[in-house]
Amino acid sequence: MVTEPLLISSRDNPLLQRVRKLAGDPGAYRKLGEVWLEGDHLVGAALQRGVMLDALVFADSAWLDRPDWRAWAGRARRVLRVPDAMFKGLSGLESPGRIGALLPTPDAPAIEPAAASVVLDRLQDAGNVGSILRSAAAFGVRQILAIKGTAALWSPKVLRAGMGAHFGLRLIEGLQAGDLAELQVPLLATSSHGGLLLGQARLPRPCAWVLGHEGQGVDPALMARCAQTVRIPQPGGEESLNVAAAAAVCLFAATLGEGQ
Repeated sequence: MVTEPLLISSRDNPLLQRVRKLAGDPGAYRKLGEVWLEGDHLVGAALQRGVMLDALVFADSAWLDRPDWRAWAGRARRVLRVPDAMFKGLSGLESPGRIGALLPTPDAPAIEPAAASVVLDRLQDAGNVGSILRSAAAFGVRQILAIKGTAALWSPKVLRAGMGAHFGLRLIEGLQAGDLAELQVPLLATSSHGGLLLGQARLPRPCAWVLGHEGQGVDPALMARCAQTVRIPQPGGEESLNVAAAAAVCLFAATLGEGQ
């Protein structure tokens, strides 16, 4: 039996105020200790990984016409229902998802020294970061190490671009380059203008792929820690690939063991 949700009709409700902050400020989850997931895809991805939700928030229409979503109510400590117009005010999307969830900001795990990893060196674009997380999860790389200055990993835009990948990854952010000394796997840097061609290089496995800032590339001090530099052949003549596209190509190539 599904418990009837608590109806909230005041936009000044403290929980809704927190949700608005989380939806509007990419770094708010660090201050408030909570993450806001909007939409059934993200909520479902969290539940599929066994995450217990702190609160599940329904728009009125979703509670009435989505019995499949109502079945999730038993996986949340609190279940709330708000008018559709009020839910729209919580959303950062043009078409609000009609359901969302709050969960405690996950604790960052310790660096796993021998794990295949992706290192994000000050990547600024949230869409790129989320897309890289999605590719990493798809190709079996489970550890993401984000250097300080990288887009906030649990921000709404990164979450949306990641499409649920977050819940299958070890995410560690706010690192300094020196923290990577804990890794026992070789670091491989991507470059648009130098290094061995992907497909000809011997790729160590496991390894840590280092992906640099969209405009500046990999920081020179971090580049000095890398065992190899790898570039992607581009017979079409473009200067470089988008960093998220380059990540997907490199991670796929690594699964094939190219050049070995």
